Amino acid sequence: MGCINNITGTTKLTGLLGSPVAHSKSPLMHNESFRLLDLDYVYLCFDVPEDNLEVAYEGLKKLNVAGFNCTMPDKTRMSQLVDELSPAASLIGAVNTVVNNNGIFVGHNTDGIGYISSLKEKGHSIIDRKMTLLGAGGAASSIMVQAALDGAREIDVFSIKDRFWEKAEKMIDGINAKTNCKVNLIEMNSDERLGASIAESDILCNATTVGMAPKVDGCLIKDSSMLREGLIVSDIIYNPLETKLYKMAQEAGCSVFNGLYMLLYQGAEAFKLWTGQEMPVETIKQKYFDN
Repeated sequence: MGCINNITGTTKLTGLLGSPVAHSKSPLMHNESFRLLDLDYVYLCFDVPEDNLEVAYEGLKKLNVAGFNCTMPDKTRMSQLVDELSPAASLIGAVNTVVNNNGIFVGHNTDGIGYISSLKEKGHSIIDRKMTLLGAGGAASSIMVQAALDGAREIDVFSIKDRFWEKAEKMIDGINAKTNCKVNLIEMNSDERLGASIAESDILCNATTVGMAPKVDGCLIKDSSMLREGLIVSDIIYNPLETKLYKMAQEAGCSVFNGLYMLLYQGAEAFKLWTGQEMPVETIKQKYFDN
């Protein structure tokens, strides 16, 4: 399907950096929103693995683009490249939206807003809830920070001891000092410990890439008995729409949702940052997300 926007000599460029990106719905929703609001912008996808990110970023700066999104695996590295960080992005240590502010490239993070909005879309609240969060990378960090700011009672963060661990420790210290939420960082090396956390939690969220295409057989929950009716289970992956965890949760009678609405709402926030206008969310939802 070709782009329906009219490209002119003044068209402003936005887009998505990440790898993989070919599956993304972002070009559809942004380009249609630009068309609906008669804005002279276009949104493209660029497959940029992390080791090429700095070169790509410098190129986009030289081209004076209006801004862009970052997805996995580029979010953490981008936070180290931009000229400035918003308060949320600074706390999270990851960037998913960059805005060209008169030549100053400012990194924002709208992922957490997207997640909380998608939780509300399903009729749930984060207030006074306990969450088990799988992962401590860029997306997990944004969810963790926003959940704490919005009133979560406690969050157990399970992660392997990878390159994100030390950063997560520092960020969690900051969250515990600045919010009323108690956040615990736990090494993901015990199914028994993970099961105990899920049993005490209202919400389970997978914020890792485990289960994402093409490795769709991956799942961090090894035993379906960890899941129960009434548990809210979210997987921020949306390719495939139903991951192995998603299907397990459905079968267990959980309230379950994927990352599609998180994508929609984080995109709406980015759209507003670039254009100063509200994305026509209901129209975009009906056209690209509810069929």
